[in-house]
Amino acid sequence: MGLKIAQIICTYPPYKGGMGTSVKNFAKYLTLTGHEITVFTPLYKNRPQTSREEANQNGVIIKRIKPIFSFGNAAILFKPLRELHKFDIVHLHYPFYGTAELVAFKKFLMGSKIKLVVHYHMDNRGGGLRGLIFKIARFLTMPFVMAMADEITCASLDYIKHSDVKKYWDKHKSKFTQVSFGVDTKIFKKYREKENSGNKNILFVGGLDEAHYFKGVENLIKAFAKISDDSQLNLWIVGQGNLEGYYHQVAKKLNIFDRIKFINNADTTEELVEIYNQANLLVLPSINCGEAFGLVLLEAMACGTPVVASNLPGVRGVFKNGKHGLAVKPDDIGDLARTIKELMNNQARLRKMGEEAKIMVCSRYTWEKVAERLNIVYYRLRYTPTKEKKYENLPNQ
Repeated sequence: MGLKIAQIICTYPPYKGGMGTSVKNFAKYLTLTGHEITVFTPLYKNRPQTSREEANQNGVIIKRIKPIFSFGNAAILFKPLRELHKFDIVHLHYPFYGTAELVAFKKFLMGSKIKLVVHYHMDNRGGGLRGLIFKIARFLTMPFVMAMADEITCASLDYIKHSDVKKYWDKHKSKFTQVSFGVDTKIFKKYREKENSGNKNILFVGGLDEAHYFKGVENLIKAFAKISDDSQLNLWIVGQGNLEGYYHQVAKKLNIFDRIKFINNADTTEELVEIYNQANLLVLPSINCGEAFGLVLLEAMACGTPVVASNLPGVRGVFKNGKHGLAVKPDDIGDLARTIKELMNNQARLRKMGEEAKIMVCSRYTWEKVAERLNIVYYRLRYTPTKEKKYENLPNQ
């Protein structure tokens, strides 16, 4: 028996970002299991998105709503509040400043009439007014949102234990369930061997806007400058955003701009898969806990491309260090450069890591498996009258 499920998210494709991409796949695969999914998301101005307020994509209803107020990816939406009681499950994706607090207050008013799941994606950090908003939410409103949740899902319990919700986790462990992200292994797959032309391609994939400053792109450019004496090495940076011009300037000052290929037009999944297949190594050099998982790691590994990623809670659990790639010290340009150079000088090891990574992803991280885990959460919450969890022996992975 299918359920009516609302997914509430601050950003959604075609906006580039891990949160929205993950919810798009949650919705797609939950629909395939018989659920009726409605996504509520803001209709921001000057964003790469459809202008229609409501659309149907593969059976998923997308409602893009003009916010009463918005700032960055924060927005206030009132329209979803009038519809929440119509759904069997409301799945709120946090952070969503402005709307998250309203949803939690609606839950407070209606109690058990709303079954609320909160997916905690990541901590937020920043400077100026943005940083002030994050700080206020962290200490004043976030505890209320977590308290109102009937269940809290997350991509990594390792991340939760080191995150801004650690204190809440310490007191309410039974409310948390790990539901890792996944990848469509029918699309993201290896279909060619790495070329032995002599060129060795280092790849970064991610947002290049201010909201994704934590991705560490500047550090990667500076690390590449340290190893650019190897003329066979190339750096590909795939992404879009208002910081791209700044990264161009960083590369020009280091005299390596002609060695870096900025790819801001990889608009289709097929183009991205082709890039993953051509790359020898994917690097995710995130500098802090703004990075909570790293969906691009799964995409690359599914294509047989090994990874280098920062040793951060959540990220480090996506792959096995030394087997599928290597972990580096966060925000350490020297360690990043040394590690990349070490792997790029050992193509045989890279190929072996890539094969091991592909096997691991296909056995552990498919979206079908993710949908199965979410189904357990939803049905338990919908049909179990108490907060006591059943199926406790079922693994999260």
